[in-house]
Amino acid sequence: MERKLTAWHSPALNKNMPVAVYGFYGFALLLIPTAAADYLEYERFQLIDSLRPQIDAGVVKVFSIDSINNESWMNQAVEPRQKAIRHQQWNQYVFEEVIPFIRKETSEDTPILTCGASFGALHSANLFFKRPDLINGCIAMSGVYALTEYTRGYFDDDVYFNSPVHYLPNLNDHSLLEQIRKSNHIHILSGSGAYEDPQAARQLAGILHAKSIRYDLNIWGPEWTHDWPTWRAMLPNDLHSVRL
Repeated sequence: MERKLTAWHSPALNKNMPVAVYGFYGFALLLIPTAAADYLEYERFQLIDSLRPQIDAGVVKVFSIDSINNESWMNQAVEPRQKAIRHQQWNQYVFEEVIPFIRKETSEDTPILTCGASFGALHSANLFFKRPDLINGCIAMSGVYALTEYTRGYFDDDVYFNSPVHYLPNLNDHSLLEQIRKSNHIHILSGSGAYEDPQAARQLAGILHAKSIRYDLNIWGPEWTHDWPTWRAMLPNDLHSVRL
């Protein structure tokens, strides 16, 4: 499996941001870490190894980036408004720096899907819903889709507009909705075991249904808990249904 590590100084975040790239061809899968983890988390927990057959076959090329949750919503040393500002800067980093990097590493026509587990699931869904002109779909595993789960009671416009279960029901921009509706690749996955929240997945699916947005909802059984063995099984299985 081809593996490349690179980094650059991000203007949006004013810090060095690394990226891991796996594979040489295929659609682009942009991995967003869980919680306060880093760009090598999916490699350390063998999820990249679970994708090796599809990576080596040229089905998918994987890009794994850092989160900055430990500088935003998980940082208890700063005021909530500063957390929101930092989160918006991270969105800008993804849209204005990571997506162009992926285009350079693939092509202008290569589809891009975001993907993440746990907190990464919220981010992966939110990034797609905000910019379906740049991103072609998402694979969200074991997420909750209300950012308020992480903001400790703080709520402002930046929280609202980064919290899919808050802003999607009120989304009436016809052009944006039509871009989202063009996607055949909104995958919402959850286990039903310990620390999973399948109702959160159903809630998001219900909102999408009400907006006439196509999605794939897959709730796994009670033996599938909120942990890496679940995601190592879920993601390769789900990628078999992706035809881009």
